[in-house]
Amino acid sequence: MDYKKTLNLPKTAFPMKGNLAQREPERLKKWTEAQLYQKIRAEFAGKPQFILHDGPPYANGAIHIGHAVNKVLKDIILKSKTLSGFDAPFVPGWDCHGLPIELMVEKKVGKAGGKVSAEVFRKACREYATKQVKMQKDEFVRLGILADWDKPYLTMDYKFEADIVRSLGKINTKGHLNKGFKPVHWCTNCGSALAEAEVEYEDKQSPAIDVRFEVIDEQQFFASCHHVPEHEGEGPLSVVIWTTTPWTLPANQAVSLNPKYEYVVVQCEKNGQKERLVLVNQLWNDAVARYGMENSRVLAYCNGDALENQLLMHPFYHRKIPIVLGDHVTAEAGTGAVHTAPGHGQDDYVVGQRYGLPIDNPVGDNGVFLPNTELFAGEHVFSANEHVIEVLSSKHKLLHHEALLHSYPHCWRHKTPIIFRATPQWFISMDQGELREKAMQEIAKVQWIPDWGQARIEGMVENRPDWCISRQRTWGVPIPFFVHKETGELHPETDKLVEEIALHIEQKGIEAWFTLDKSEWLGEQADQYDKT
Repeated sequence: MDYKKTLNLPKTAFPMKGNLAQREPERLKKWTEAQLYQKIRAEFAGKPQFILHDGPPYANGAIHIGHAVNKVLKDIILKSKTLSGFDAPFVPGWDCHGLPIELMVEKKVGKAGGKVSAEVFRKACREYATKQVKMQKDEFVRLGILADWDKPYLTMDYKFEADIVRSLGKINTKGHLNKGFKPVHWCTNCGSALAEAEVEYEDKQSPAIDVRFEVIDEQQFFASCHHVPEHEGEGPLSVVIWTTTPWTLPANQAVSLNPKYEYVVVQCEKNGQKERLVLVNQLWNDAVARYGMENSRVLAYCNGDALENQLLMHPFYHRKIPIVLGDHVTAEAGTGAVHTAPGHGQDDYVVGQRYGLPIDNPVGDNGVFLPNTELFAGEHVFSANEHVIEVLSSKHKLLHHEALLHSYPHCWRHKTPIIFRATPQWFISMDQGELREKAMQEIAKVQWIPDWGQARIEGMVENRPDWCISRQRTWGVPIPFFVHKETGELHPETDKLVEEIALHIEQKGIEAWFTLDKSEWLGEQADQYDKT
């Protein structure tokens, strides 16, 4: 007996097995042929809108799990909103410029300016990005993402490139743009400045050193202290700094103390050699123990703000440097004093601006000290660390040296340590034109979900430094300005010129700027200006 015939079971028209590898492409083909996305848009036209701005992936390589999670979550949200009665379009986009694409093209055709011209290189980048967009689009469609795949936005579209230039023009018109010589994240492998989003933090072992900066005028120094004994001690008097970047010492212009801290002059000795060290009160015991000092005692106390403008001698150059004050100096580790090189750090730069210190950058694009750098010319900065330590030791300025494992910025592409390096760059100022203040006002008007997001973004904007928008690259939207050769000022008709150049780019792409003859635009003034 066939027992199945004795049961009254429902019969289904669909197969019992999914066979997704076969059936999903068939379903996607049906959606495409039926123009499902377009029909949904037409059906919900005029309904309340729910707009999602699709942050674009790089047009570089096959999609990975990060892409999939990103797009699938967006797709779920938009389909849910559509079912809830909203007009919720999904316009996908791709970032088609930038370093990742350049690096891939370099592997195929070589570097721009080397085997190939910049013009040929940009053409190769555009062709490569076009192929990558097609590949990624097919992969996203295969995931079942319902979007306007026939009309995505591409940052390399001529119209999009032109609109980027127009946006830059508006930023300049509103007074937010400036050109400055400031320290920025710099990848020596890329040979370019990096945005904060292009920086990752990884553990790195660095040399941590304590260095003597000898006081020039002891009498004047002690006059700024209190509880000074009649006998002011024996041996050299030095302010001790602690740093994990010995290679930045050639660019040193000052020593920073915290104005709110109390510092002490400690009499100590080692191997029979007596000396006096200036250290922050909270850390002096740990410091002298680290140095292996004996018979240590406090001679005098000094307020940080009372030591402002005292002069010290650079540890290996014949250079007098001042003591300056900065709230960025902490007593969490080290000595409570930090060496200050305005060309190699954001805090150093800010302090340097306040005191009018020189912004010295003796390091080239490739991370090698320039030919005129005394003692260290031709050395790569990270290799020079050991040489700097040797020089300090030979001049009896090195108190202590140890290896320190700490979090350090790396290039997200090369996975190599980067440096802070002052270079001429274009910046969007956070305070010029009241941009920071206006941004904070707009943040307060937004409904944040969850509500703690507001405090987080406010903290980011409140403390954000100026935004470096320029890059030393070949494949990207240019900053199309004419700068006066002598004054460094923008052409007085920049607003008009930017719009005309944008129209030119809208017709021919960014190549229009690079091949542009400035005499056709500036006439008799052409010789007075440089193209950026």
